[in-house]
Amino acid sequence: MHDIVDLRSDTLTLPTPEMREAMARAEVGDDVWEEDPTVKRLEALAAARTGKAAGLFVTSGTQGNLVSVLAQTRAGQEVVLDLHAHIFNSEVAGAAVIGGVQMRPVATARGFLSPGQVQEALRPANIHIPPTGLICLENTHNRHGGTCCTPEEMGAVAEVAHAAGVPVHLDGARLFNAAVALRRDARDFTRHVDSVTFCVSKGLGAPVGSLVCGSAGFIDRARRVRKMLGGGMRQAGIIAAAGIVALERMVDRLAEDHANARALAEGIAKLPGVEVDLATVQTNIVIFRVGRPGGVEHLVSGGAARKVKIHGIGPTSIRCVTHKDVDAEDIRRAVEALAEITRSW
Repeated sequence: MHDIVDLRSDTLTLPTPEMREAMARAEVGDDVWEEDPTVKRLEALAAARTGKAAGLFVTSGTQGNLVSVLAQTRAGQEVVLDLHAHIFNSEVAGAAVIGGVQMRPVATARGFLSPGQVQEALRPANIHIPPTGLICLENTHNRHGGTCCTPEEMGAVAEVAHAAGVPVHLDGARLFNAAVALRRDARDFTRHVDSVTFCVSKGLGAPVGSLVCGSAGFIDRARRVRKMLGGGMRQAGIIAAAGIVALERMVDRLAEDHANARALAEGIAKLPGVEVDLATVQTNIVIFRVGRPGGVEHLVSGGAARKVKIHGIGPTSIRCVTHKDVDAEDIRRAVEALAEITRSW
């Protein structure tokens, strides 16, 4: 149990004592010169975990996605992705501003493009039309409530894209949540895509960073793009050390976060004036709708007054995210706090 129950995001996790010790002991060098041994170890570990030839340590998931998009497209091309994808909604239009590529969002039922939707979205050869340069998938899907799709569904999409000569990128910020939830190896999700980025700073608990993985040639291009974006880091082994601990120690425990999210969702589902689709609660994210006018602000402020922090993501929606610094007792307290607020409605 913690003094404050913070359910706003799994980015709020604090590094473990083992991470802090590893950071203090890390052997370092200049990573722009590719001479930091701890960064190299993390990149090799990430590549092995995703079944790719090489990896690249970047500052964030947003930078990882931008690096991946820019390394695989050219200005004037189009990127096909889900309407609610993080790349489209929450990354400050970086690909459009810096890469000169256009986004083509497609509405989906669960956050995942179908093979038919990809086939329909692929652009024909026409002087008036931007050519399709990249397909982007997101697994798990943030704005759809932490839903995850199977490796087979991803493979079917990649087959259509590759038949047209179009590469596929996976925004796998919470890739290991999907792997744990579906009891599959992470490499099952990445084998069909050309690039993948995942975060060590979310559920895995490290303080900073994401990894981009792909072929050796792709990583060479990505490294150049990272430098162009100002993302070249020097003695970055100090933070990479925590990422190594995250990958080696923190993956299996994600199942605890999923169980806590399910308990939270089931508790919220019993409250008056709110609605949660329990079928979408597959991992560590719970999104619920509030029917009462002003209800989101009421719940957010009322929760804060009771030392429970939650996050409004729209005029009628709230997102809660479980993580290693939230336990079962914290979930009970959160449900009790929300129940106390809604009893007055």
